[in-house]
Amino acid sequence: MSVIGNVSRRGFLKGLVSTGALVIGVRFYPQVAWADSLPHDTHADLATFHPSVFLGIDTDGTVYLVAHRSEMGAGIRTSLPLVVADELDADWKRVKIEQAIGDPRYGDQNTDGSHSIRSFFDVMRNAGATARFMLISAAAVQWGVPVSECESGLHVVVHRQTGRQLGYGELAAAASELPVPASAELRLKPRSSWRYIGKGMPSYDLEDICTGKAIYGMDARIDGMVYASIEHPPVLGGKVKSYDDKEALKVAGVRQTIPIDPYTPPPAFQPLGGIAVIADNTWAAFEGRKKLKIVWDNGPNETYNSDQYKKELQETAHQPGRVVRNEGDVEAAFAKGGKIVEADYYVPLLAHASMEPMVALAEFKDGKVTAWVPTQNPQGAQDIVSKELGIPKEDVVCHVTLLGGAFGRKSKPDYIAEAAVLSKKVGRPVKVVWTREDDIKFDYYNAVAAMYMKAALGPDGKPAAWLQRSVFPPITSTFKLNAVYGDPMHLQQGWTDIPFDISNLRVENGPAKAHVRIGWLRSVANIYHAFAVQCFADELAHTAGRDSLEYLLDLIGPPRILNLKDTNYPNYGASYDEYPIDTGRLRRVTEMAAEKAGWGKRKLGKGSGIGIAVHRCFLTYVATVVEVEVGDSGQIKIPRVDTVVDAGTIANPEMVRTQFEGAAVFGASIVRSGEITATNGAIDQSNFNDYPVARIDEAPYQTNVYLVESTAPPAGAGEPGVPPFIAAMCNAIFAATGKRIRELPLSKSKLGA
Repeated sequence: MSVIGNVSRRGFLKGLVSTGALVIGVRFYPQVAWADSLPHDTHADLATFHPSVFLGIDTDGTVYLVAHRSEMGAGIRTSLPLVVADELDADWKRVKIEQAIGDPRYGDQNTDGSHSIRSFFDVMRNAGATARFMLISAAAVQWGVPVSECESGLHVVVHRQTGRQLGYGELAAAASELPVPASAELRLKPRSSWRYIGKGMPSYDLEDICTGKAIYGMDARIDGMVYASIEHPPVLGGKVKSYDDKEALKVAGVRQTIPIDPYTPPPAFQPLGGIAVIADNTWAAFEGRKKLKIVWDNGPNETYNSDQYKKELQETAHQPGRVVRNEGDVEAAFAKGGKIVEADYYVPLLAHASMEPMVALAEFKDGKVTAWVPTQNPQGAQDIVSKELGIPKEDVVCHVTLLGGAFGRKSKPDYIAEAAVLSKKVGRPVKVVWTREDDIKFDYYNAVAAMYMKAALGPDGKPAAWLQRSVFPPITSTFKLNAVYGDPMHLQQGWTDIPFDISNLRVENGPAKAHVRIGWLRSVANIYHAFAVQCFADELAHTAGRDSLEYLLDLIGPPRILNLKDTNYPNYGASYDEYPIDTGRLRRVTEMAAEKAGWGKRKLGKGSGIGIAVHRCFLTYVATVVEVEVGDSGQIKIPRVDTVVDAGTIANPEMVRTQFEGAAVFGASIVRSGEITATNGAIDQSNFNDYPVARIDEAPYQTNVYLVESTAPPAGAGEPGVPPFIAAMCNAIFAATGKRIRELPLSKSKLGA
């Protein structure tokens, strides 16, 4: 009898390596089940000395550091622990990092919004400094000397007068008996003494990832589990009218089918509903699902067609909207005349399309749930599982695996709720596995947006009046019925915070009804807002007959702190006193980017052009210059990108550089081919064949990232690189071809001769 077993990607590769050839028909066995042996306590908790939830030291000198944020490629499992290690004066070679479960004792665990370092830099420094203080105090007691005569070295405490040393392991037990000091007693290391912060550190997980030892969501396995593949309603809000599973149940390995109740509006993070096929392996689950016969009630969103919706958004953008920022008298300034320039910009829905589609393993047992998932927000997973199953949040344990990419999608735990709901229904552990088609068709999409721009140019070519109006279905529609206007949190993203020195400025927002789930994607509203603002600025420069760089600097104006006291501006949740909009920092990165790119000094060939854009988002200032080559048939190459980043104090430069290199590839994908459309409410795209990402010959050939040295507080790194790249690339295409890009993706524009 044939046996179908699951084989991991690394198990398959091992088979190839060991045999040296591809053998068809070999019987593979499932790899050993994986589960965390410490469901609640970390090694840091169990260590002899553990003065903080983030830190523990054993008597052998091993330092255990807890990563409470999720690792999806940004290096946060390395960068936050290295801040602790630096203040502790720990030897990095003796550090072990472990992943935290979802637990409120760690504070906010939602690894989203580019704020992990910003929010926890001081917390981690204090954790390390606390342990160092206690170790030094323990050594002073043991030697019978004043604490002031002792200091830390690398993983040791040193008595300066005698040179005596005690290792951290030797002091762990004694330090554990001391009271934890108050924050006021701590003495943080000066910048000049930092060992790791600002120096660069490769990923802690690099070797495991390269050798196939790293555990991702798809790798999680426990005894007795089954697999589930779900046929979701093709239209948001749709329901099952009837279904026939006879043929599905005939597939070898299929155990049963289970209906999942549709969500109660608004969707939030609830399961979408549909029919789940439960099977012994993914192949059987997928094959059984194909044979389901379902009659759907698609509901009111069946009338949604993206082409018509686009027209509605553009029409709305030409109508007066809600005023969200107003300075001077725009109407009076327009009435005075001058050169009037108008332009419409449009960006479609965008999908996350992370490398690892949604997957979640959950076990409901004895009224409690244990889950193993690639999630950006384990506490959010606890919340939705608790609500869906009607159990206390404390009875939901969420283990976090590595994430195979995310870009914001895996902070929405609908797929985790599906696994928990099905486990309760089936009575055994269930792993829900989404296909790439599921991932594309049932995403929380970055909003489609139409933007109308209008300016009146004075005799000097600068805007005497500037009006901008943005219309997009808001993220709040996912959580609140009848939400049609943008909320301040997302209007701030490149819209209400326009930094230009313009006396008469009005910023508006129009209504738009959502027909799909809208969610945050890397850079969120900054994507379309920066595209419109920075490309329109370039249009005005050429209308005025000015150099784009000089004009952009003129628009930014003199160094100053932007006054937004009359504007609802959340500032990404940070204090405006600590993180003001400083146009001096905007000017600096703009000038540096131009200098690094050789603006005006390099001779470009036929069909080549460079463009520039600058943007502040997630409290970080970024300027990017993109060079493009456009062939006679319209094909585009990106030979070079120069990006200058002012993110304040940077914990791990190596990880930050990789984020901005990745942002250039991500941005190139959006410009070239990023587009989600719908017909009769159902998403048209399904996989990388019709939602492609930039291939190696379409991505930038060379991306140079320059980091500004700064003593300002830390700011974001994961998202700020995308918006200025998109605008700069489009401005470069104009410089190369004379053709404006006002609508994305490029497939909407004819660039060839």
